[in-house]
Amino acid sequence: MTEPSPTAAVLIIGDEILSGRTRDTNLNTIARFLAAHGIDLLEGRVVGDRRDQIIGALDDLRHRHDYVFTTGGIGPTHDDITAQCVADAFGVALPEHPEALAILERRYGAEFNAARRRMALVPEGASLIRNPVTDAPGFQIGNVFVMAGVPAIMQAMLEDVSGRLRTGHVVHARTLRVSGVGEGAVAATLEAAARGARHLSFGSYPFGAGTTGEIGTQLVIRGRDGASVDAAAASLLDELAGAGIAVEAL
Repeated sequence: MTEPSPTAAVLIIGDEILSGRTRDTNLNTIARFLAAHGIDLLEGRVVGDRRDQIIGALDDLRHRHDYVFTTGGIGPTHDDITAQCVADAFGVALPEHPEALAILERRYGAEFNAARRRMALVPEGASLIRNPVTDAPGFQIGNVFVMAGVPAIMQAMLEDVSGRLRTGHVVHARTLRVSGVGEGAVAATLEAAARGARHLSFGSYPFGAGTTGEIGTQLVIRGRDGASVDAAAASLLDELAGAGIAVEAL
């Protein structure tokens, strides 16, 4: 019997996300990263810089998924409380990590102040996640990966995370573009296709009029068996085209 693919959740931390001041892109980046590793991202949450919210969400997610990825709240300012919250969730101390301290001392030299020193606080028993952009590391404890909120830094940290993960079977996807009709016109055909291939996932994603006045929908078939996905896409395309609907494979 095939072992099920690992599951994951993302916990995005920061008042700036909830206030609308900062647009999150990290969830999309992590989703694509996990898909390439055959890991099913099943949940994404956003919480503010509040201790009880962070700990509660982290405890819930880490017990229900193989992996949890957090972004945000590990910088040098007073509202960067993620490291302390993670330590509290795991019931461990939050000492200075000697290697993290050495990295930061080398990075900042004479400008290494008390605020920047806070970034060397790492939960006891955690291992560092390398940061090739600004050097200040993230960390892994148990099945939780704690990373920066700045998108370029977070994405760079994923390179170090990659080799630590148990991978699964990569999901294959095929997309059909239906033009000239709304998704209601193809809903019944799509539902019938989904009933006939329950091991696959069928999705409908409409696009609006925009400046061109065109309407339509993209139909996406996903599954872990590439041949089955290809066959289902070809069958659906033929059926829609046979009904006089404008459709093309992307």
